[in-house]
Amino acid sequence: MIDKQFKKEAFKESVKENVKFLYRKTLEEATQEQIFQAVSYTVKDVIIDNWLETQNAYQKQDPKIVYYMSMEFLMGRALGNNLLNLTAYGEVKEALEELGLDLNVIEDQEPDPALGNGGLGRLAACFLDSLATLNYCAYGCGIRYRYGMFKQEIKDGFQLEVPDNWLKNGYPFELRRPEYAKEVHFGGYVRVEYDPATGSNRFIHEGYQAVKAVPFDMPILGYNNKIVNTLRIWDAEPIVDFGLDSFDKGDYKKAVEQENLARNIVEVLYPNDNHMAGKELRLKQQYFFVSASLQAAIEKYKKNHSDIRKLYEKVVFQMNDTHPTVAVAELMRILMDEEGLGWDEAWEVTTKCVAYTNHTIMSEALEKWPIELFSRLLPRVYQIIEEINRRFILEIQAKYPGNYEKIKKMAIIYDGQVKMAHLAIVAGFSVNGVARLHTEILKY
Repeated sequence: MIDKQFKKEAFKESVKENVKFLYRKTLEEATQEQIFQAVSYTVKDVIIDNWLETQNAYQKQDPKIVYYMSMEFLMGRALGNNLLNLTAYGEVKEALEELGLDLNVIEDQEPDPALGNGGLGRLAACFLDSLATLNYCAYGCGIRYRYGMFKQEIKDGFQLEVPDNWLKNGYPFELRRPEYAKEVHFGGYVRVEYDPATGSNRFIHEGYQAVKAVPFDMPILGYNNKIVNTLRIWDAEPIVDFGLDSFDKGDYKKAVEQENLARNIVEVLYPNDNHMAGKELRLKQQYFFVSASLQAAIEKYKKNHSDIRKLYEKVVFQMNDTHPTVAVAELMRILMDEEGLGWDEAWEVTTKCVAYTNHTIMSEALEKWPIELFSRLLPRVYQIIEEINRRFILEIQAKYPGNYEKIKKMAIIYDGQVKMAHLAIVAGFSVNGVARLHTEILKY
């Protein structure tokens, strides 16, 4: 049944009102881009109602939640896709024609959200669409890139890469949610403190740099079912916006140091990593959205559930390729350092919560991080991976005594590198490729 807001007269009136309130213009004075914004906000009104109803239903049902973690989400343009999923495309097209407007021209004003690049991102987007259509409670978790990969221009027969400023005019289908902001920490050192009450050591991360992760939510509509799930993309903001004291002293660089640190994390998808600065930025990006997403997921779980040991009954983290696999160690860190679980308890929960999809078996695509970089940027997380690796090697030695080739081939840390695919396979309760043949190849 068509929503009453899509009835011709109501829709036309809403578009005119939006043009007036957004731009202080009449419909005749507005540009095509402004009309796109006005039409999108009208459609968004309907989506918001369905979004609220969906979340209320999930609240009552308390289903298991999928958190689909990916560096990319190639969503495509939202206006036309949302109208199709709302089964209102024809009605809206007719209403706009009566206003002398062409829906196809309006759709062309929308920039593609620069959140993905290729197959990895498109697969993630399709998964989110399918989960909503099949009525599964799911969140996509990623990064709100300001410029994405790049925008291609051809000059004198050669490709020229320029920034893809897709947020230049604002994006009508996103909602900023500062109330769910989280802190993410980089660098510093780990202090060990004996706790006589528990008879165990406490690991305290100090001397770190902090960044604020602020979520922006985008609606993911199921087809013709009024279900609206959420793509949550994280923007980075400084903890301290502006160092006025430094500015007054003439140290202008230091005054905006925190802001620059935050901005760098979310500027582009896949920064060039053929140098150490690029590698460090990529690892920061991965940890940034993974840590923020895990913190938010656990906070959501604890609102209605008291036993963190049963997290796996209500939560699953699907890691799309190796980029988010730092989630394994980060979940262990939260469970042990913040929730007070012992190693064995935390490992049991973690290995029942995380699943991994591999996208290619080519060695250059299976992420490896230099130990020096990883341990410096994420000292506590590295400690945890070291311990996972130590225990895993003992398992290998017990199963294959004297077979050092097995250790070389399977170890998570080897030859000065942290191997993220190995970490994901060791911890994941489910490991698959993107096709049946690919999954079979993975076994070998």
